[in-house]
Amino acid sequence: MSDEELIKGCVKGNEKYQFEVYKRYSPKMFGVCLRYCANREEAQDVLQDGFIKVFNKIDTFRFTGSFEGWIRRIMINTAIRNKYIHFRSHELNNIDIIEPPSVDEKITSDLSYTSLMKLVNELPHGYRIVFNMFAIEGYSHKEISEMLQIQEATSRSQYLRARKMLRDKLEKIESNEFKNK
Repeated sequence: MSDEELIKGCVKGNEKYQFEVYKRYSPKMFGVCLRYCANREEAQDVLQDGFIKVFNKIDTFRFTGSFEGWIRRIMINTAIRNKYIHFRSHELNNIDIIEPPSVDEKITSDLSYTSLMKLVNELPHGYRIVFNMFAIEGYSHKEISEMLQIQEATSRSQYLRARKMLRDKLEKIESNEFKNK
């Protein structure tokens, strides 16, 4: 069944089509939610809330981009809104810009995706959100600043600090592996 058929069925409120959309896209979207949430339970809640929004707004999908991308954006916005309400603070809006650290590609080449995502999930919440949005989802700092209602410079700073923290953690892992050899 094509996305267009699924969407038209969902617009009519047909649960069979809604279930098919959920079945087709929930595994990928759960991964998206996990990147923005502290744990699996929270990610599951965001996934559920996100799909409720998808089905409530499905009649607004205009077939100009990918359906999966449209769902992904709803999931990201849902995760951010759920978490960000508790996150906004004076400290976030007053962070200075720092110079970007150089990234050692060799360090990350031996690390599995799961291990890397575990390290990303250990980042402070603001760093993790901005890092995910910029490095993984591909949003620009301008888009991130608009979505999170922060300054563009804050987005850049959060991203650069997240990269530095990840690099420090990766270097520590590499150092420990070298000592154990």
